[in-house]
Amino acid sequence: MGTKTYINRSEVKNYLATTDPNVLNYIEQCEVQIDKLAEIGYQLSKERDLPTLLNLIIEEGMRITNSDGGTLYLATDDNRLAFEIMKTKSLGTDMGGTSGTPIPDQIYPVKMYTPEGEPNYHNVSAYVGITGKTLNIPDAYECTDFDFSGAKGFDERFGYRSKSFLTIAMKNHENDLIGILQLLNATDPATNEIIPFSEDMQNLIESLASQAAVAITTVRLIEGLETLLESFIQLIADAIDEKSPYTGGHCSRVPALAIMLAEKVNQTDDGPFGDVQFSREDMDELRIAAWLHDVGKITTPEYVVDKATKLETIYDRVHEMNTRFEVLKRDAEIECLKAIAQDPSQKAELELQKVARLTQLEDDQKFLNECNTGGEFMAGEKKDRVKEIAKYQIVLDGKQQDLLSEDWVMNLNISKGTLNDREREKINDHIVVTIDMLEKLPFPKHLKRVPEFAGGHHETMIGTGYPKRLTKADMSVQARIMGIADIFEALTASDRPYKKGKTLSEAMRIMGFFKADHHIDADLFDVFLSEGVFQDYADQFLDAKYIDEVNIQQYLEIQPKPLD
Repeated sequence: MGTKTYINRSEVKNYLATTDPNVLNYIEQCEVQIDKLAEIGYQLSKERDLPTLLNLIIEEGMRITNSDGGTLYLATDDNRLAFEIMKTKSLGTDMGGTSGTPIPDQIYPVKMYTPEGEPNYHNVSAYVGITGKTLNIPDAYECTDFDFSGAKGFDERFGYRSKSFLTIAMKNHENDLIGILQLLNATDPATNEIIPFSEDMQNLIESLASQAAVAITTVRLIEGLETLLESFIQLIADAIDEKSPYTGGHCSRVPALAIMLAEKVNQTDDGPFGDVQFSREDMDELRIAAWLHDVGKITTPEYVVDKATKLETIYDRVHEMNTRFEVLKRDAEIECLKAIAQDPSQKAELELQKVARLTQLEDDQKFLNECNTGGEFMAGEKKDRVKEIAKYQIVLDGKQQDLLSEDWVMNLNISKGTLNDREREKINDHIVVTIDMLEKLPFPKHLKRVPEFAGGHHETMIGTGYPKRLTKADMSVQARIMGIADIFEALTASDRPYKKGKTLSEAMRIMGFFKADHHIDADLFDVFLSEGVFQDYADQFLDAKYIDEVNIQQYLEIQPKPLD
């Protein structure tokens, strides 16, 4: 078996240095270009912002060929080539891409086909786009195969001389046309004269164009997947909206508020959040979590989500209760008439008793209707009165029974809101369902924390929340942001069936209590106040009648209560 002979690279270069310096110089130039092309390939593969990527492609193409100008087109779905970037170094022209200067509207995309469907072979970029062939033209003014009237008109207007052109198709791995890279006026670095593009230059740019097409395809694929994910999230929010119109607005407003607060945290350069910085990926992760934070409500029955009054189930039983009061009033009238018929001499006294009874029933009926509307607190004496009224006797279907059943009494005596304990447990279960649903999704690496962020908005800073009884130390800043966004939106929302929206000052008063009781992150709430997040949100989402003056300093001075 023969032995392998290994060539020492350094020895070959040393040999060439003494025998043929020109060959050595050529090899070294090739090495530099290959290394640079590899570096460019790496940069193209990691860039995820399309304008930045396109700018990198054209700048590297111009650098490799020492070109004075370049144009980058992207293919459209309707067989046109849209101008994305235009650069001319000697004229100081830089439009499109990341330049901040848009391509003028007067520069129309190049049509690759005529209205009749004929290929547009007269235009250089269209020809390359249709055929996929590279065009290397030494001098446009001497070329008769293509229409260069546009370039000549440009030259006349700006005192320029468009000469050498290198136009290359960018096609991906599936041979789809992605765009066109066109370089203008290769320049000799020694003499600064315009020269034709060499074959070596063409080969390098073709390699660059191939890598660029794959990179652009990758970025577009990622953007497409992100768009699909966004659309899916919107679809879920719409589904919740269709299920209950009272939660749809919440699903869109909480993300907006959460991002507002996160952006202010990003701008903080001192204090508890001085070292906290959210990247673009972090912000996307938070926004998606905020959109999905109530996805578990898809499984919550509508009669619980939409329960506007305490007696409401499939229908509001208050109407049945009021009908029973009408029966009691009728019975009082009948009893009075019977008593008068038996003893007409007592008519006046009996009439007074009837009026007193009817007045009492009217007052009791009004009271129970008021109880049926949920509130922030129901006093014990009111609950006792509900129980006393419930004992009134009524004959229904031939049977004598209490005016109100135990279930009705239990619901009317709900201390806060409109949900009884069983219903409250059911609606609270939505967060467990949310976490379970989100943890089953195969989120990519940069979205892995979505379940945590979405699932933490009902936790408190001292472990009294649900479902996991987490403390501040257990929660990320993003999860704590979610808590504040969810609560503030719920307080100020005016589209809930069970309550009216609160003014800014009323909402802040309640948030102040939450701060003192460690219900929310006190430091984040201070940012929420001092950076005017609440005001920015109110100006954008609240009706003017709910926006009033807030004494910010009053709530900044609140200190969380000492923990035992």
